[in-house]
Amino acid sequence: MATEVEENVPTVDPWGAVEEVGGEESMQLVSLDVTEVKLFGKWSLNDVEVSDISLVDYIAVKEKAAKYLPHSAGRYQQKRFRKATCPVVERLSSSMMMHGRNNGKKLMAVRIVKHAFEIIHLLTGENPVQVLVNAVINSGPREDSTRIGRAGTVRRQAVDVSPLRRVNQAIWLLCTGSREAAFRNIKTIAECLADELMNAAKGSSNSYAIKKKDELERVAKSNR
Repeated sequence: MATEVEENVPTVDPWGAVEEVGGEESMQLVSLDVTEVKLFGKWSLNDVEVSDISLVDYIAVKEKAAKYLPHSAGRYQQKRFRKATCPVVERLSSSMMMHGRNNGKKLMAVRIVKHAFEIIHLLTGENPVQVLVNAVINSGPREDSTRIGRAGTVRRQAVDVSPLRRVNQAIWLLCTGSREAAFRNIKTIAECLADELMNAAKGSSNSYAIKKKDELERVAKSNR
């Protein structure tokens, strides 16, 4: 026995419009909740602020750079400055794949970063992406020295550092510091990375990156 279909049931089309309610065609827009993109499905990227005005264009976090995973398989090395558009968390993950035995192990690097972010969130209660951004801002040297001269007579000259190089060097220093701390140590690399990021975000001299940055700036100051 066939069941009768109720007449006044609105039919909803997938584009969010309601059609034919009670026989009359009335087009009403249905509000569709757009899900917010959160890193690893946990941490919001919309409220992350880049406090240094010179690095705003070089630390990609929001809008197009908002991803669920720091693994986009993008070809950021093909063109000059394109890597500035690479999400900063993905740049950190890629930098963790250093030394021959770790080359290409992106999933392992992503797992390390995720674990480190969990530790940061537990210890500080803050958004770990914001901690990372603060660490990158604090760890990039603003002044460096270059070699000038040829064949024997070489002297060093202080130079300003471009914003992109500051970000590049900050990420490299953070990863190198955590890798060296974890080597021949009972602590895991994720714990060492979390410690490094938290110390660098606070500007603490316990951070390898902050120590190296201060050293570079001190040498540059003496060669002005």
